[in-house]
Amino acid sequence: MADHAHLRRLQRLEKLRGIAGHNALAEAGRAETRLAGLEMLQARTNALITGYASRTDAQCGADLARQRIYLGELQGMVGRNDSDVARARDQADARAAEAAAAERSRAAVETRADAIAQAIARARSAAALPLGARNTRKP
Repeated sequence: MADHAHLRRLQRLEKLRGIAGHNALAEAGRAETRLAGLEMLQARTNALITGYASRTDAQCGADLARQRIYLGELQGMVGRNDSDVARARDQADARAAEAAAAERSRAAVETRADAIAQAIARARSAAALPLGARNTRKP
């Protein structure tokens, strides 16, 4: 009876860890999506900088000054975005590691539950044999 209770407890634990694993995978997906969005923003901002830096249509010094101010602001955005990308990458890696750990934890409980279930099955089959049919001698 203790084995049956232990098996039920392990099966409940496996379900809970499976749910935790699904949640961890969802978090990892959200972190990867955020990272991809920030990397896309980074690429678009760099393209804007390249486009404005190569412009030669300034007609006076004021146009050139405005262009340089705008380029400076864009470069400031790139600096802030670079730190956001690094932070998002770290978060995505951490979430992926959490998802992997959750799956390992669930698999470990599943292995233990399978071992208990096999032990119960062996005990049942041994109990089903008539007493005279059991081989108690070691070869």
